[in-house]
Amino acid sequence: MEEDFTSIISTLSVIKEDGSVPRNIKSKIDIAINCLTEGNKESSLKIDKILQELDDISNDPNIPNYTRVEILNIIGILGGYQ
Repeated sequence: MEEDFTSIISTLSVIKEDGSVPRNIKSKIDIAINCLTEGNKESSLKIDKILQELDDISNDPNIPNYTRVEILNIIGILGGYQ
């Protein structure tokens, strides 16, 4: 699971650095990354919080399509841990 979290953090960091991604989405990505890196929360609580943030991002009409696909892939990976 930690390998997947590292991969997810890497992907989210790349999305966050993309200039075409709106600032409100970048702030939600920051929240998701912080949730993944927190060590004091139970895994299921972390995943629920991250899925909530990513679901909000995926439904945003201003998100580029290729970014939406990446977010949906991450949601699929994390959904397997519930």
